[in-house]
Amino acid sequence: MNNQLSQRICCPHCGHHIHITLDASAGDQDYFEDCAACCNPIHFNMHIDYANSKVELHIDSDDEQIF
Repeated sequence: MNNQLSQRICCPHCGHHIHITLDASAGDQDYFEDCAACCNPIHFNMHIDYANSKVELHIDSDDEQIF
């Protein structure tokens, strides 16, 4: 599996297109990055499926709350 993956995503806040590079060599990751256009935080959750050689990336906004 290639450890460096490039992807184009949309900001969940403003819809701005962002080019990101994912580093799959560190395994599963859960982190936040600010959008370059609107400066709101974007939540990235990356899961590596080694058995099927796939990377799952879930992107959402930081303003979702659980009650």
